[in-house]
Amino acid sequence: MKAAALAAGLLMLATAAIAPPLAMADKSAEGPDPGADAHGSISLPENFRTSMVHLGSWFVPVGDASGFHDVYTEPETVAFYRKHGKFPDGATLVKELRASASGDYTTGKGVHHATDTLKQWFVMIKDTEGRHPDNPLWGEGWGWGLFKPDNPSLNLAKDYKSDCLGCHIPAKDNDWVYIEAYPILTP
Repeated sequence: MKAAALAAGLLMLATAAIAPPLAMADKSAEGPDPGADAHGSISLPENFRTSMVHLGSWFVPVGDASGFHDVYTEPETVAFYRKHGKFPDGATLVKELRASASGDYTTGKGVHHATDTLKQWFVMIKDTEGRHPDNPLWGEGWGWGLFKPDNPSLNLAKDYKSDCLGCHIPAKDNDWVYIEAYPILTP
């Protein structure tokens, strides 16, 4: 009986040592932001589709931004948001925009679905500390990035005020993020 209890206790300690924290710690003491270097240059996180949680999707039927907008973040960000009602410092949001197609299926006529055609990615990194005040891609509490499939290592955004903020003005009161399509954030 004692051996089983000891084994269970050791298993719990080992699991706690490798499990991610339930709430994100303040990352300002850890150095550069994940997804950004010491100068605030933002990059598209590698393997985000498998290492992050899918928050939800948007469908835009027409225009330059038409298609499916799938949004991802870290599991720790979801846990923190559910507990505190806000995004923690260092949280990364990745929105992947894919073209759409439609067809008639047994589930209905004119059903829309995402295709393999990638259009672009948007990246936002929460910055409550204002760590990059002289970088024009950082402001309003976030770092902002835009990447295209032909060169996903190049951030095409040059100034968040002119390249990014205009689309987010209606979400200003929600920390610049549209959260309506993210039911996972609701406790």
